[in-house]
Amino acid sequence: MELVLVGIGTGNPEHLTLQAIRALNRADLVLIPRKGADKADLADLRRTICAEVLANPATLVEFDMPVRDPANPDYLSRVGDWHDAIAACWQAAIAAHPGAQVVALLVWGDPALYDSSLRIAARLPDLRVTVIPGIMSPQVLTAAHGIALNTVGAPFLVTTGRQLRDHGWPDGAETLVVMLDGDCAFQTLPPAGVTIWWGAYVGMPQQILDHGPLADAGPRIIAARAAARAAHGWIMDIYLLRRSPGG
Repeated sequence: MELVLVGIGTGNPEHLTLQAIRALNRADLVLIPRKGADKADLADLRRTICAEVLANPATLVEFDMPVRDPANPDYLSRVGDWHDAIAACWQAAIAAHPGAQVVALLVWGDPALYDSSLRIAARLPDLRVTVIPGIMSPQVLTAAHGIALNTVGAPFLVTTGRQLRDHGWPDGAETLVVMLDGDCAFQTLPPAGVTIWWGAYVGMPQQILDHGPLADAGPRIIAARAAARAAHGWIMDIYLLRRSPGG
């Protein structure tokens, strides 16, 4: 049996590549995770994509996503247990449809970047995994702002809010792309000489953007983020930080 992990971009059905559309149309079974009423939009979007691009009949199977155990104080252990639980959900959904030969899972962004799908799939050794790349949120963020990811000949570093909060600005880095930041970790940085480009729901109709010197834009972003989360029940955001020379 083949499991196809299909990168779907950041929520805009037009982000799907031709390769992704062809892969979805090879599937007998499409798994759709549900993340509770507050995040119903995420399952709705996957259903919308399937309705728009599936020309061949495929069975859509929904399952409730497990949640991490907040009582486990060890981060890696907590994530590992969570991945085990998700793998069990996948396995149960697939086992309920024994005739399926190709199973597809729509993955936000790209399966290779800050996504757990490949690690979860590795827990199911009887499946042959195929990965279809998708547009990544750093691309959509920089396109929305009309900026380049890097300065001339310079590297950039992709990290998480937790890493930024716990370890500060990485040595030698001029440009940071920060993902998975639920607490606005940029608040912990000295703002002098730092510019931020922020986006929430990038690529979607409800996209919100802001940018400017961190000292000025930071408070606006914190307020906008809180309001958007309250309005929608969930938020996905990302930002780029760039330190001026000597900053």
